[in-house]
Amino acid sequence: MGLKPDHWIRKMALEHGMIEPFVDHQVRDGVISYGVSSYGYDIRVADEFKIFTNVYNTVVDPKNFDPRSMVDFKGEVCIIPPNSFVLARTVEYFRIPRRVLTICVGKSSYARCGLIVNVTPFEPEWKGYVTLEISNTTPLPAKIYANEGIAQVLFFEADEECEVSYADKKGKYQGQQTIVLPKV
Repeated sequence: MGLKPDHWIRKMALEHGMIEPFVDHQVRDGVISYGVSSYGYDIRVADEFKIFTNVYNTVVDPKNFDPRSMVDFKGEVCIIPPNSFVLARTVEYFRIPRRVLTICVGKSSYARCGLIVNVTPFEPEWKGYVTLEISNTTPLPAKIYANEGIAQVLFFEADEECEVSYADKKGKYQGQQTIVLPKV
């Protein structure tokens, strides 16, 4: 399995619709960068957010997540409360090939401000908008800028296809169109 360079990412995005919309260069002027990079693709965060709130004082339970724990927000700048998090989604829609697995890591501009981006790997044949979890580890409110870079996706291609892909096992987050809360 090997890390894939920019020309491979361009080919897969343009010929196979792996990333839509696709930006074939790095956009940097006045924004947190996004688009293709040397060995990855810098994804953008959309302007839709679910901000965690403790107003009902519930227990956070991945098997029975209370949707009242989240407040919907749409806007160009999202403020994450201190020591809290938001869920968001990418601008980009992904279609991961059967021989590909991705890992996504947060951008350093946010990491240096105490903001951590958590995303699970995109499994072979997974497709959809990516749900992002963005944690504010600081004791201060923090800003996230919609339609700008938030994390980098690294693509790894295997020498052979997997036996069972995400599509084969009918994964519960397949084809997601919005921010999706935890499911069992």
